[in-house]
Amino acid sequence: MRLSRRPLATVLVALVTAGALAACDDHASGHDAASTPTWHPSTLPVPDGSRAAVRDAVFCGDRWYVVGGTVAADGSTAPALWSSADARTWQDVPIAAQDSYARESVLYTVGCREGRVAAVGAKTGGAHGNPRSSSWYLRPDGTLVDVIAPFTLYAGADALSVSRIVGGSPGWIIAGSRRTGAAVWTSPDATSFTLRDAVPQLVSPPGGETTALDAVGDAAGWTVVGRGETRTQNAPVPLAWTSADGVAWQRQPVPAGTDGFADLERVTSTRNGLVAAGIRGDGFATWSRAGSTWSAGTVFGHATEGGTAPFVSGIAAAGSGLYVAVSDGTRFDLWDHTDGHWRKAAIPIDLQSNGDSQLTVAAYGGTVLLLSDDGRSGHVWTTAG
Repeated sequence: MRLSRRPLATVLVALVTAGALAACDDHASGHDAASTPTWHPSTLPVPDGSRAAVRDAVFCGDRWYVVGGTVAADGSTAPALWSSADARTWQDVPIAAQDSYARESVLYTVGCREGRVAAVGAKTGGAHGNPRSSSWYLRPDGTLVDVIAPFTLYAGADALSVSRIVGGSPGWIIAGSRRTGAAVWTSPDATSFTLRDAVPQLVSPPGGETTALDAVGDAAGWTVVGRGETRTQNAPVPLAWTSADGVAWQRQPVPAGTDGFADLERVTSTRNGLVAAGIRGDGFATWSRAGSTWSAGTVFGHATEGGTAPFVSGIAAAGSGLYVAVSDGTRFDLWDHTDGHWRKAAIPIDLQSNGDSQLTVAAYGGTVLLLSDDGRSGHVWTTAG
């Protein structure tokens, strides 16, 4: 199985109850009758002659926010943020980009803290064609603005990936990786970030490599999830780290549940604790954490032989439901876990996994947002959970 290191991954959804995540380890075949949620489409406003590129969403304060960009007929891009009180009717949020690369960025991850959103975007550029990442925050006047930062904060010779941004009680955190291993960027208010790399516990061991892929915040601080590789391991193993302040970190043991490939790629809070989703063996799996103890849960789906690297690229909790996203390397499939069985769930688009397509999910209360982009048009759907 090949390993995906892409920070901008596409997303699918699977409905599970948090209490059932560690209840069984049966490998689901997907032969059960499919679930059929009803999806309602909505339209994002874009300039004439442009299309919407959608990437991520979050409920924050009393509104939904979707981030992405607009793509003009000539292929040029610009950052975009849309908001809605009901997830049906959307408005543009004003954007004041300062940096030249930021003016062409597509925003790919968004988080929430105390009713304010912050985001991260990127635009490929420079002599080597590497992503030029930038962070963004919502000013008190309701305008989204980019943070002017040193080139080496996200880029430079040590850069590898800038993945997910989330808000929490300590402030803000971005998970990612540098050549030293897993790394994070922290901020009290999202107006500037400090890189934390080469940090004990996060740093790669001699002859090995650690990677941070996602993060979540709660009253106790931060939890970051990812994977680790060493010379003595046959395959990567799942890793998790915790910190009260984002500066000092402790590694938590996570059972792999297999002798093969295993990692944690997305994580979220549920009413019963944390739940993470990742790859296990030739399929996908969930892990749950109660207190400080991680448990390996159910396995579902299969990677497609001859496809690109499979990945889990999104997770969201709504009430007792959990939504996880996977690509099998060829296409996106929606999985639904109810009554102890995994089932494929119907989605309103047949989306191939081709490197340009995107699918992601967000949830709040009983509402679920499904975002898709096939490289030609972006869409937002809602359904009741």
